[in-house]
Amino acid sequence: MDREKEKNLWLRCREGSLDAREELIIAYRPLVFWLAGKLKAFPALRQDIVQEGMLALIGAVDRFDPGRDLRFTTYAYHRIRGQMINLLDRSERRAPIPMEDERLFAEEPESPDEGWLDVAESIDRLRGKEAMVVAALFFEGKQPSEVADEHKMDISHVYRLRRSAVSKIRGWLGLDRSFQTP
Repeated sequence: MDREKEKNLWLRCREGSLDAREELIIAYRPLVFWLAGKLKAFPALRQDIVQEGMLALIGAVDRFDPGRDLRFTTYAYHRIRGQMINLLDRSERRAPIPMEDERLFAEEPESPDEGWLDVAESIDRLRGKEAMVVAALFFEGKQPSEVADEHKMDISHVYRLRRSAVSKIRGWLGLDRSFQTP
């Protein structure tokens, strides 16, 4: 789109023209698809990523101030990409499953430390990258982004390893009935 036409559309959009707003959204829609293609994610998340990007694009059009000395593509790029990454981050996290206290132990432990020993033994059974991620996150207190940077991994992979490790530990402790031990 040429600069003069874009300037005119922004002026009309700020005056309340819904047609100009829609034309701007449609004109910049390819940016959303381009950014979605750049992110590494499961194919099942593609539509959600694009949808999140479109919402970010609409928000960017509504909030953009054409009077500032900033190109819309620069402004929208960061808003769209940030919202897409937030979606990926949210999709990698799972809320903890609440459990009753009596499910924690099959029978009452003989000592207060007995249950924790079971957890420690389960953690010791982890191997490879799962063990490394659990150690870094839970014992060293590192953030997932730090672990990803140190080991040259995608942050979503760190979250997947953490989720997998926690699922195995829950299974070994008998807290997750769907887990099958090998």
